[in-house]
Amino acid sequence: MAENGDGLGTVPEHERILQEIESTDTACVGPTLRSVYDDQPNAHKKFMEKLDACIRNHDKEIEKMCNFHHQGFVDAITELLKVRTDAEKLKVQVTDTNRRFQDAGKEVIVQTEDIIRCRIQQRNITTVVEKLQLCLPVLEMYSKLKEQMSAKRYYSALKTMEQLENVFFPRVSQYRFCQLMIENLPKLREDIKEISMSDLKDFLESIRKHSDKIGETAMKQAQQQKIFNVALQKQNNVKFGKNVYINDRIPEERNEVELKRGFEEEDENEEEVLTVQDLVDFSPVYRCLHIYSVLGDEETFENYYRKQRKKQARLVLQPQSNMHETVDGYRRYFTQIVGFFVVEDHILHVTQGLVTRAYTDELWNMALSKIIAVLRAHSSYCTDPDLVLELKNLIVIFADTLQGYGFPVNRLFDLLFEIRDQYNETLLKKWAGVFRDIFEEDNYSPIPIVNEEEYKVVISKFPFQDPDLEKQSFPKKFPMSQSVPHIYIQVKEFIYASLKFSESLHRSSTEIDDMLRKSTNLLLTRTLSSCLLNLIRKPHIGLTELVQIIINTTHLEQACKYLEDFITNITNISQETVHTTRLYGLSTFKDARHAAEGEIYTKLNQKIDEFVQLADYDWTMSEPDGRASGYLMDLINFLRSIFQVFTHLPGKVAQTACMSACQHLSTSLMQMLLDSELKQISMGAVQQFNLDVIQCELFASSEPVPGLQGDTLQLAFIDLRQLLDLFMVWDWSTYLADYGQPASKYLRVNPNTALTLLEKMKDTSKKNNIFAQFRKNDRDKQKLIETVVKQLRSLVNGMSQHT
Repeated sequence: MAENGDGLGTVPEHERILQEIESTDTACVGPTLRSVYDDQPNAHKKFMEKLDACIRNHDKEIEKMCNFHHQGFVDAITELLKVRTDAEKLKVQVTDTNRRFQDAGKEVIVQTEDIIRCRIQQRNITTVVEKLQLCLPVLEMYSKLKEQMSAKRYYSALKTMEQLENVFFPRVSQYRFCQLMIENLPKLREDIKEISMSDLKDFLESIRKHSDKIGETAMKQAQQQKIFNVALQKQNNVKFGKNVYINDRIPEERNEVELKRGFEEEDENEEEVLTVQDLVDFSPVYRCLHIYSVLGDEETFENYYRKQRKKQARLVLQPQSNMHETVDGYRRYFTQIVGFFVVEDHILHVTQGLVTRAYTDELWNMALSKIIAVLRAHSSYCTDPDLVLELKNLIVIFADTLQGYGFPVNRLFDLLFEIRDQYNETLLKKWAGVFRDIFEEDNYSPIPIVNEEEYKVVISKFPFQDPDLEKQSFPKKFPMSQSVPHIYIQVKEFIYASLKFSESLHRSSTEIDDMLRKSTNLLLTRTLSSCLLNLIRKPHIGLTELVQIIINTTHLEQACKYLEDFITNITNISQETVHTTRLYGLSTFKDARHAAEGEIYTKLNQKIDEFVQLADYDWTMSEPDGRASGYLMDLINFLRSIFQVFTHLPGKVAQTACMSACQHLSTSLMQMLLDSELKQISMGAVQQFNLDVIQCELFASSEPVPGLQGDTLQLAFIDLRQLLDLFMVWDWSTYLADYGQPASKYLRVNPNTALTLLEKMKDTSKKNNIFAQFRKNDRDKQKLIETVVKQLRSLVNGMSQHT
């Protein structure tokens, strides 16, 4: 029962498998058949049986279908056999018709092929026209590019390249010629860069050569503008009644001439005002800048331009070694620098970014430091004040020109103050030579005047006022010599020259006044004072000349107030102003006068020494000549004449000179007696010497110089007088007894002096009195001399021990 149940269950499963086999592809039969073997053990056998039954059923169905359709097949074959004959006839007819059609269509085929070929050509032509229409603009633009390159229109060429690359080439990029063009464009760009850079180099070389011309033109224009402004300001001042500071004769003689010349030149060139664009073609810079901007390499161009310009700046700032020798050297140096910075200023304003204000300021600061160093070094070699003044004027024009272009120039004006000191030094050296020439040419005699015209000429040169001299009749004399008015004029000339440097320095009248007074003080205290002292010390200057020099310095000292008024008139700065510098002429001429006075004393003493050296005493004479020595009388006559000249000197100077001369004469006579080479002296020689001293005392008592009180001059010979009286009277007992007493008759006699002279007389007595031992008087006198000598020696020794 169980097996029958299992067999019934497998039958539907086999049918299902058979249906899957019939309905599926042969590729999928494998898994189905595998399921048959995976079932129960006898399932394979039963499946085969089921399969055989299914095959038999299908064979029966095929047989039934063939039987059903067999009659129709037979009928169809019969019909085909009937049609066979007609088909052969139709074939013959179709073949014949086809042949006739073929023969008839050969010409049509030929014509059709021609039409097809024409249509293809037409289509190709149309295509070619379309392509040519597409390529022609490219070719035209490329041809235009070539023309622009040939015409050196490189900026336009670059723009054309941009259009070709962005617009035209993309349309024809598939063509070979386009690829060749595209490959050629970078080379063209490099060519343009090289050509534009070459043009830029030529431009840089050109402006390097033309910098001096550019600078000269710019400086001329700045100077003309300044002259015009000054003239306009003066016109306004005159119109509104303003009183500006007066440059005295400087504008009269120089500024107005320059103004007139400047206006004439301005009128001549009014229609033709040259600018930097007229002198330099800046198109290479513009082209190169635009080209590099289009190429996107603007930074490279800017760096190259700035680097090259900095190199040129260093070359321009390098001066020539002999620049300081002529003003042309300085002018060329300044014009080149101005030309350089005028070009840079133009580039700054007409280009965007090629140079910046920070770059030009940096370049100017570097240049300014170099310029100041160069000027400071080279100006130190200038010894000509005219050259220094021209240098100052060039610096002012140079500074004004660059200031007009926006460059700061304060440091240049500070430098001018240094150069001003040097200018004053050169002026002082020049005026030292002028003063020396004046002193060399002076005759050191009062100025003679024979008529009113000559008097007015001197008064016009020197401010001299003396009512007594005015009242005198002609001919008459001024007390000073010719050098005084000449020196006064030259001091004013120095003030004029010093004032010239102060022009255009943008300084106030107070500062100018201070500068003038300080420079004038230097002239007086250093230059003139030194010249006077050197003059006074010259060997050929005698006493008469020294007297005249003292008189001259007195009048120059009195004229100092007129010099102060002269400076005040120039600057309009009152002398009562708190900070006004005073002139030191008073002390200068006072010192010179003192030096001259001292030189008078020295030369007078030297002259006395010359006369004393002529003395020819016979120190062994037994009796005096009865009259004074000739040399001494000549000396006294000389002193009388000299002191007569001293009447023009201030009273104290003459009195001091007279007192000094008498004291020196007394000292010289005393030294003559006590000379160590003088070994012996007789009483006759002492008496003769006493006669000479008496003449000296008579001269002193005759009041050779007015103003000396009583016996002041005689006191100069008091030492000699007491010494000679002691020996003439032979009053040794009184001398020795009263020595040291205030009321002593021989208070001025020094024991050592008396001892020296007495020993000389003692030796003379021994030699001259060989037989003195036989004469009682002579023997007593000799003993007395020896006794006095011993006493004097003990007195001298006592004085030495006490000391």
